[in-house]
Amino acid sequence: MDCRPHCAACCIAPSISSPIPGMPQGKPAGVRCIQLDANDGCQLFGAPRRPAVCGSLQPAPDMCGNSRDQAIAWLTQLEDWTSASGSSASPTGAA
Repeated sequence: MDCRPHCAACCIAPSISSPIPGMPQGKPAGVRCIQLDANDGCQLFGAPRRPAVCGSLQPAPDMCGNSRDQAIAWLTQLEDWTSASGSSASPTGAA
């Protein structure tokens, strides 16, 4: 599956604990990555400075849904589920 043009949900919704050029403390959840360009493309795509976690998150029908809003909602729920203070329910509804 290819990324949806102008989506960038995976560069906005989740937190990134690794340093990112321009964001040395990482990126908080819900904050747009500073490395997104005006077309919502990653300026570090394919570059060695890109955090490994960014390359490990691959588009998939469950995560991406049918729209950017669905992708942001799913990733926000995943962020909550995996955070220390998150709920016990997974994004898929399984515990």
